[in-house]
Amino acid sequence: MPKINLDKERVLKLTGNKIGDEELRKTLGFLGTDVESITKNEIEVEIFPNRPDLLSEEGLGRALKSFTGKEKGLKKYSARKSDYKVIIEKSVGSVRPHTACAVVKGLKLDEKKMEDIIEIQEKLHVTYGRNRKKCAIGVYPSENIDFPVSYKALPVEKIVFRPLDSKKEMGASQILKFHDKGKEYAHLLKGKKHYPLFVDGKGSIMSMPPIINSEETGKINKKTKDVFVECSGHDFRVLSKALNMVVTALSDMGGSVYEVELVNENRKTPELIPEEMYLDKEYAESLIGRSFSDNEIIGSLERMGFGASKKGKSFKVLIPCYRTDILHQADLVEDVAIGFGYNNVGEENERPETPGKEDFREELKEKIREIISGHGLVEARNYNLSNKDFQEKYFGRGRIVGIKNYLSEEYNSLRYNILVSLLKALKVNKHHDYPQSFFELGKVFSKDSSEESGVKEEEALGVVFCGVNANFNLAKQHLDSIFSLLGLKYELVEGKDVFMIKGRCGVVKFKGRNIGFLGEISPGVLVDYDLDVPVSGFEIVLDDLFGEF
Repeated sequence: MPKINLDKERVLKLTGNKIGDEELRKTLGFLGTDVESITKNEIEVEIFPNRPDLLSEEGLGRALKSFTGKEKGLKKYSARKSDYKVIIEKSVGSVRPHTACAVVKGLKLDEKKMEDIIEIQEKLHVTYGRNRKKCAIGVYPSENIDFPVSYKALPVEKIVFRPLDSKKEMGASQILKFHDKGKEYAHLLKGKKHYPLFVDGKGSIMSMPPIINSEETGKINKKTKDVFVECSGHDFRVLSKALNMVVTALSDMGGSVYEVELVNENRKTPELIPEEMYLDKEYAESLIGRSFSDNEIIGSLERMGFGASKKGKSFKVLIPCYRTDILHQADLVEDVAIGFGYNNVGEENERPETPGKEDFREELKEKIREIISGHGLVEARNYNLSNKDFQEKYFGRGRIVGIKNYLSEEYNSLRYNILVSLLKALKVNKHHDYPQSFFELGKVFSKDSSEESGVKEEEALGVVFCGVNANFNLAKQHLDSIFSLLGLKYELVEGKDVFMIKGRCGVVKFKGRNIGFLGEISPGVLVDYDLDVPVSGFEIVLDDLFGEF
């Protein structure tokens, strides 16, 4: 979780309240922060990942102002109409296809506010933007820019500009090799023949996202009053929310927000209209464990910065445009409890004693986890989702469980095995040093008409080794160790698997049943995962082992 240092005087000024240190510490804890220290001049806090909107003094001050009752309810933001345009060209479609943009005017910047803007930008990059992979943010002095701006991609060899904090022009490849930011984020553009650019109406390169701004057009200073803000990435909703967090903070600094037309996408940003969600009263009461009056629920939501009104047996809730953590009404229930005050909820009715113990399956998984961790492997936690077309390529049609109404092509099916997830983990970590070794304990799914749901669900263990010494023997040594320490015996017979190299693959048998496979990953699979070093591993289904404990 990111730690930030905030100007205490400024935060309190934004809240409009005089709050003592102890009350401030307690209140900040409710809002989704962990207070490290409060001094005379500073507040050092750790922001929880689900509340990136609190990463600025403006965002935290806004939340405190509402929570303490100084200005409860939904704070409304709006963007003024304008003629600003950003032309999105088809060439960015295969690189970083989307952007969301805005212009903010009338800022009165000083050294501290400049630092705040950079701080917001960088903290959002690390957290919400997943180190710029999901979202990269650029802020530019708009007086240096001629509109319309174009968002396009050009061949690598044709890109030359002077990057931020550089004394000379550099080619795109040079920037990735020699510039500090280029070296840090080069992996995000690896393998691409075209790089994305923001270019103004005069043809001047403004930036090469997600890497670096231009020195000429992308550096704000104390004289900057008007700024152009852009967010680029792969998911428009993520970008829109990131843009909203930035421009609402700039608005609270005294700026006026102006919309930008995204040509060829038929939309204008920022989209500052609050989203609507309905909260069922009985559902809220069942989760919290007590009954509420209508006014208590409305008042609690308003303390958390929502708009709320009664609609029949439910409540219509207006969600602030900068909140990213409200995905289900359960999230609203959590904020009702926070706004009402956990201390005010009261004790639950005493429940009868129901002695319990840890499930034996969990005990076995924990033992396996300790064994493998002792070998120096890193545990991975992946989604139970994968890409259907990719899985059918290797495991055949009729086995993969697809998902209806999926939100992303990348995650449109349940995973058939764990190795598909671990290979992806190797892919996203290839910019780190080798060797790398991961393991995961998790669920795998396959179609099975004998099951009531038509889907068979099993617990499995997957292990991968990546590096020059990743071979059949290395994988077998680790599998031998696991079974030996569990006091069990397995059999390894020659096998054939589309994932593995022929002649370097074995089937794992336990008491005569096939429970998995082991071997070296085939070159074709490595190419599909953009891996250029050897990988070996194994995967076993644990359900048959559970009966032994």
